[in-house]
Amino acid sequence: MKIVFMGTPEFAVASLQALIDAGHEVKAVFTQSDKPQGRKQILTPPPVKVLAQEYSIPVYQPRTLRDGSSDALIRACEPDFIVVAAYGKLLPKSVLAIPKKACVNVHGSLLPKYRGAAPIQWSVINGDAKTGVTTMLMAEGMDEGDLLLRLETPIGPEDTAGDLFDRLADLGASLLLETLERFDSIVPQKQDPQEATVAPILRKEMAQIDFSRCAGSLNPFIRGMNPWPVAWFLYEGKRMKVFETEICEDSGPAGEAFEKDGCLAVYCGEGALILREIQPENGKRMSGEDYLRGHPLKG
Repeated sequence: MKIVFMGTPEFAVASLQALIDAGHEVKAVFTQSDKPQGRKQILTPPPVKVLAQEYSIPVYQPRTLRDGSSDALIRACEPDFIVVAAYGKLLPKSVLAIPKKACVNVHGSLLPKYRGAAPIQWSVINGDAKTGVTTMLMAEGMDEGDLLLRLETPIGPEDTAGDLFDRLADLGASLLLETLERFDSIVPQKQDPQEATVAPILRKEMAQIDFSRCAGSLNPFIRGMNPWPVAWFLYEGKRMKVFETEICEDSGPAGEAFEKDGCLAVYCGEGALILREIQPENGKRMSGEDYLRGHPLKG
């Protein structure tokens, strides 16, 4: 089948690769603009663009699709499907009407739960026991289209958002191929708006740890912020990033550091967290044990 693919981050790479490997004719790839990254702010192409160029697939990076400037280009591809996976832009009605069959979206949650930009992270942050991927028909509203297929996976007690990204990317690619293969026999299901929740994009300022909360809620919060933007707190006046923690039952003044089995730990509003992997400001990632060996607690 002829496909126009729209996607941007690493999550979308697995779906594009699956389409290529399955022999679909990917006529064009639309992705977001190259962005400066790292301390040196080097202009870096999105992962989807890198993969498309490896296969000499034409890549387009329009600022918007809403002005109609890309409509003729997409129409010239004569796509059977437009496939969207974490593209980051809404498709206007003019684009939705172009493909012969449909615009199909691969979304990293069990819709209608977690519509929006960060469904994977919020499923971890909120301590959910399971999540999954959904394929859906695209509509003008954000993730509001009719559901096609869904596939569930458990969220383990140590899963980070990064772990889940990798797993759901592969599941989404598999579900996408099944959706396209079975498309004519799938009966789309309307979403129940009463069950819909929103997963807003994460920002750096949202990652500060509030130790007045209970340890049981902070542990998934920290896992959901990993690998980005990474949870942090101020320790001795400097920012300390936290990548991995373990809950313990010790109690004390919320926010106060203490030693637990040779590792740095912090009391919470209820219980405490052992800081298993951290990164001091301007330092390297290390275990809480290694940090404490070089920085013993005062008093």
